[in-house]
This record gives sequence, C-alpha cells and structure tokens, in this order.
Amino acid sequence: MAPHAEVSVGSANGNGYATNGHATPAAKDLFTVSSPNVAYTDSEIRSKYTYRTTSVTQGGDGKYVATPSETVYDFKVDRKVPKVGVMLVGWGGNNGTTVTAGIIANRRGLSWETREGPRAANYYGSVIMGSTMKLGTDAKTHKDVNIPFHDVLPMIHPNDFVIGGWDISGMNLAEAMDRAAVLEPTLKDQIKKEMATMVPLPSIYYPDFIAANQEDRADNILPGSKACNAHVEQIRKDIRDFKSSNGLDKVIIMWTANTERYADLVVGVNDTADNLLKAIENSHEEVSPSTIFAVASILENAPFINGSPQNTFVPGAIQLAEKHNAFIGGDDFKSGQTKMKSALVDFLINAGIKLTSIASYNHLGNNDGKNLSSQRQFRSKEISKSTVVDDMVEANTVLYKKGEHPDHTVVIKYMPAVGDNKRALDEYYAEIFMGGHQTIS
Repeated sequence: MAPHAEVSVGSANGNGYATNGHATPAAKDLFTVSSPNVAYTDSEIRSKYTYRTTSVTQGGDGKYVATPSETVYDFKVDRKVPKVGVMLVGWGGNNGTTVTAGIIANRRGLSWETREGPRAANYYGSVIMGSTMKLGTDAKTHKDVNIPFHDVLPMIHPNDFVIGGWDISGMNLAEAMDRAAVLEPTLKDQIKKEMATMVPLPSIYYPDFIAANQEDRADNILPGSKACNAHVEQIRKDIRDFKSSNGLDKVIIMWTANTERYADLVVGVNDTADNLLKAIENSHEEVSPSTIFAVASILENAPFINGSPQNTFVPGAIQLAEKHNAFIGGDDFKSGQTKMKSALVDFLINAGIKLTSIASYNHLGNNDGKNLSSQRQFRSKEISKSTVVDDMVEANTVLYKKGEHPDHTVVIKYMPAVGDNKRALDEYYAEIFMGGHQTIS
C-alpha cells in the first residue's frame, strides 16, 4: 500500500475513503500522538525516531567490545491521499486477474453463492487490510488497545487503486480470469463485463529467460527478443501514459509474471549502473525482461516491486536505483510454504533445536507450475526457497560450526489436474537433547 494517504472515518462509503482515490474529509483522525517528537500540519505528519543499535569490535584476545550508538531519523508522511495506480507485469496471469477481480468485487460490495453457502468480498490475507496492531494500553482499564493496521498511518484503500499492466498474452482479463480457473463462476458472472474491457499492454518476451512451454501464450509482445533501449523507452512511455490518462499522482510497478532463469553476473555487463545501461544499448543476452522493467521504473521514479525469485536486481540495477533515489524491493512474494519455513526455522533454532534436514515438496497445476517444470526457471525458485534459512543458521554458532548447515532439498512438480490448488508438504528433522531426534511433518 502507498504510505501517503489520510486516515479518516465516517465517510459515505463506510470505509473512510472516497472511491475516486482521495480521502473523504473527516472530523478527526482515528488517533493522534501526543509527543514532542511528533508534529501535525494540515498536509503532513512529521516525527523524529531514535534508532538504537550496537557496534561490535573484536580485540586481539578474541573478546568483544560492544558500543551502543544512536541515529535520529526524521520521518515525513503526507496526509493527503494520492490517487495511485498499480501496473502489474503479467497482468493476465493468475495473480493479476485474481487481484483485479478482488478489487472490483470489494469496490462493488459483491456477494455470490458457492456449494458451501454465500460468500462476500473481503481482503483476507492482506496484512494491511486484515490485521491489527497494538496502539497501547488503555489508561483506565489497562487493557490493550488494538486498531486496524490500515488506520495506523494515512494509507490508500485498495478499492481506490487504478489497475493496469502488461502481459505477453493479449487475452482480455475476463478471458484470462477463466483461463486461470481460480474464482467461482457465480462471482465471475458479476464482474465479467467490466473485466472484458481490460486488455494488457504488449510486454517483453525474451525466450531464453522463461520456459519454452510459455511460447504459445506470447501473442502480445514488443518487437525484439533481446534487451534494447527501445524496450526501456516503451515501458517508460507506458508508465507516463497510464499516469496521465488516469490523472494519477503515483504509479507502482509490480512484477507478478513468470519466474525467470537467473541472469549471469558478468563484469562489465551488469555490475555497475553505467555498464548495465550500456549492456541494454548493446542488446546483451544477460539482461532479463524483469531488469528492463526495473530500469524503466527507476528512470521514471516509479517504485518497482519484484514478486518472483529471479535476480532482477543485479548490482547495476541497485546502483542505478541509488543514483536516482528510487525505490526497488522484493525477491519473491514468499506468501506460502517459504514464509512458513522462515517462521518455523526461526522458532526452532531460537529454541536451541538443531535442524539437520529440511525437505520441501510441492505440486501445482497452474501456469506458474508449468513454467517451473523447466530446470533453469526451477533453479531460481529453488535458490529462493532454500536460502531463506541461511541467515538463521549462520546466526547460531552454538548449534552450527562455521560452514555447517542443514541438508535442504526442494522439489516442485507440475500436476495440471490440481490447477491453482497447490499442495505443499514439508519435513523438518532435528537433533535435540542428548542425541535425541525430532521430526515435524
């Protein structure tokens, strides 16, 4: 969510926001902070935050010296809700069509029948929209006061996003939604007409970076099969046109397309910002489509979020973002099995339990699974899933000697019959007190 909007209550549509992307004027914010470090104006909230950390040095005798340090940060949050657009790379895929359909359904307050009974639109699964956080303790009752996360700071409501994007498939979103086979027919019937008006912009297709089995979808592509300045400039133009035609204040770009193979890191090609731009100009074969989208977003000062596990942010892309003071982030959505693994491994190792093996198995039948059935694309996913435990292992020198780590294997199989209903199975094998063993499945 864009962190520039106004927290307000009591508006006409019941959620504190007008449907045109700007906050409805309200009598007051949900809460204010009474502190000399926080100041409010009509347009912004300014605050000072002291970040405390500890710098550690090691002497010749092997002992450590810990020196506390403080850094004061000045934060500014705009209180006006901007009109925000989100452009999805891979808009016609399962993620893009389902998110777009969900926003439409929530915006219109739809409900639909299923075999298990009626269902209504919601934002379950969204940290911003579906979770709360502790504000403090009630001064009288001493009970915790918890508020919706989306009311903590001014934020745009997802109902107010303007959605657009690119896809290598030219299907309109109604047809693409049917192809994805995620949503109930009784819901699709209610939004099909609106979805049919949405058609993705032509995207970039470099056959070497995604599985060969995706070729039959590639009917909506820009000319050229390797990186070039023309692709960067076209993506930049698409962003500007989308922003202008919809009267937007901000545009966020998100990669939700297929997993690419890893790009080789080559000195003189993608190691610096200048070399990366030169490599694009020279159509070097190790510049990926996702890096092209990232570069175009950086040059347009549009935040770029990478939702797949490939190495989009080669060193040259990171340096380019730093030069332009642009926001980039992400190396996979990690919302399912990998996220669970992160939490569970952290818990076990912090409990003093020595994990000795982790086996992860998945099978799925959507297009993501089809793409990952190709070895080079699977390798990107395997690296993402397996390296998620490395920091936790390296942090515990009591359980693990230098260079020691658990055996870790990841298996992903493409099973068309199960469609989007992914199955994930994990086994964690660990050594516990006095040579005992523990298995969690």
